Amino acid sequence: MSDEVNRDRRQLLGTAAVTVASAQLGVIALANAQSAKATAAPPPIKPGTRTSFGSLRQIDAGPLNVGYAEAGPGDGPAVVLLHGWPYDIHSFADVVPLLAAAGYRVVVPYLRGYGTTRFLSSATLRNGQQSALAQDIVDWLDALKIQKAILGGFDWGARTADIIAALWPERCKALVSVSGYLIGSQKAGKVPLPPQAEFQWWYQYYFATERGREGYDKYRREFSKLIWQLASPKWNFDEATFVRSAAALDNPDHVSIVIHNYRWRLGLAEGEAKYDELEARLAASPNITVPTITLEGDANGAPHPEPGAYARKFSAKYEHRTIDGGVGHNLPQEAPQAFAQAILDVAAS
Repeated sequence: MSDEVNRDRRQLLGTAAVTVASAQLGVIALANAQSAKATAAPPPIKPGTRTSFGSLRQIDAGPLNVGYAEAGPGDGPAVVLLHGWPYDIHSFADVVPLLAAAGYRVVVPYLRGYGTTRFLSSATLRNGQQSALAQDIVDWLDALKIQKAILGGFDWGARTADIIAALWPERCKALVSVSGYLIGSQKAGKVPLPPQAEFQWWYQYYFATERGREGYDKYRREFSKLIWQLASPKWNFDEATFVRSAAALDNPDHVSIVIHNYRWRLGLAEGEAKYDELEARLAASPNITVPTITLEGDANGAPHPEPGAYARKFSAKYEHRTIDGGVGHNLPQEAPQAFAQAILDVAAS
């Protein structure tokens, strides 16, 4: 697929109306200066070139034993890549070698409920709420003794990266987020949407029922393949590509985490009290104050906001890029060079 990039720069302006015009001129000048010293492009790579990470690592962090892949020099600047649902770390299989070759320490964890990540206690609530996933990654960074990292992600991973950038900016050097600002709240989740938008969230309402839970458990691979096809209608992935990622969904906690995640969003499942303070802060829709590049595929079939709806949530250096060529929801796997380029560019900002 083509990784041709349409760069649609949207820099946040000041809040005072009298300064808008001068701020715009300053932004344009800054963007031009940045273009003149753009980072070197990573070497071309055909999506699907790399199919494995080799041996995975495991480490205890918070309530979890986290499975993760790592590549690149151990003393290089850290890059953390976060996958979504129903995907796994293989979404970044072609991205990782590009960044490692550029000198970055690249670490890619399985989120709770995926792959080789396990809960340390059977008594722990299988909680899929957004703040729990973000706290997991902060705990994992602590365990790895990574004080600050460049974060990149899509779907659940983009939301998790957004939350860390918003609530723990001291841990986030810069951010690459597919589909932009995805922080939500239970209050927002209760607001009715126009019918066409509600239709796109059909699976969320299916998961609200016990039939949905049982159906996802029984048909999780068929269900996940359908989501892949709907979310990336122009991505002609082969069976081997799907099977590699689908294995991560066999995690014994996967169904519980996914169902809780979507029910929590609708206010149909309780979270844990220890995350209440974080959720209260997230409900205020905090701005993200670290340098950010947001990405969107031109053929994303999954529910996603328009870039103009979230541009003002990024108050530091900011750029949006639309990736052409029939690129869908799983952007890092469908357009690895464009995703890696965004990481390299935001790291240089």
